[in-house]
Amino acid sequence: MQADETRSNLERLRAVWYADSENGAATSDQEDKLRFLAESLTSLGPFYYYVLDFESRFLSHVHHEIENLLGISPDSVRFEDILDAIHPDDIDFVVKTEIFATEFFLRNISTEKLTSYKSSFNFRLRVADGTYALFNHQSTTLVVGPNGRIAKALNIHTRIDHLSPANTYKFSFIGLKGEPSYLNLTVDAELEKLQGYSSREIEIIRDLAEGLDTKSIASKRHISIHTVNSHRRNILHKSGLNNTAQLVRMSMLQGLI
Repeated sequence: MQADETRSNLERLRAVWYADSENGAATSDQEDKLRFLAESLTSLGPFYYYVLDFESRFLSHVHHEIENLLGISPDSVRFEDILDAIHPDDIDFVVKTEIFATEFFLRNISTEKLTSYKSSFNFRLRVADGTYALFNHQSTTLVVGPNGRIAKALNIHTRIDHLSPANTYKFSFIGLKGEPSYLNLTVDAELEKLQGYSSREIEIIRDLAEGLDTKSIASKRHISIHTVNSHRRNILHKSGLNNTAQLVRMSMLQGLI
């Protein structure tokens, strides 16, 4: 029974990820630019990345570290291999998160801004020794097709089980170019009620993660202490968290810092 449920969930997952497959556009992405982008998006642990073509389901620019982490050769890996490596108990969360992300971007983000966001969430993958480890998944659009749907995306998987042994089953949509960010979401969140974090609030979260206090942040950002305190209260309220330590931890696990 469990095997049948797992196969069913995998089919649902494939259906979501392949939904944007029509009219994919060609690209001439270069390896050095992809590596720079990948390294700029993650710093939490060992990682690999690949470019997914939604039309052909073909992987390109596969980073060599995938062999050390998952035991899969970068020369022969298929997208199916990565999907099949997801822990059976995490597949339903991944499916629901991808469905939510599709709805979010279709309803809230204009086509020209799709490349200004990355989505981030965690799930367990089967690693080279056959056990499972927690990874952070980040995806950012590289190419938008003529139909306004995602044609190519850069996916980055970073091993983070040294930071947390358990999945929080939360996800985030992070603005990359001054766009608002949406953090620590759940799959049953209401799209109409999402509260975005401004670019200033994201700056302050990153400052807090660096260990800066309110006075230091005010000096660095050339704003008043009162303004910093106001931002900090708003940030905690939006996050639903109790203190700065929880906020910083969440931000790390969600790929914000």
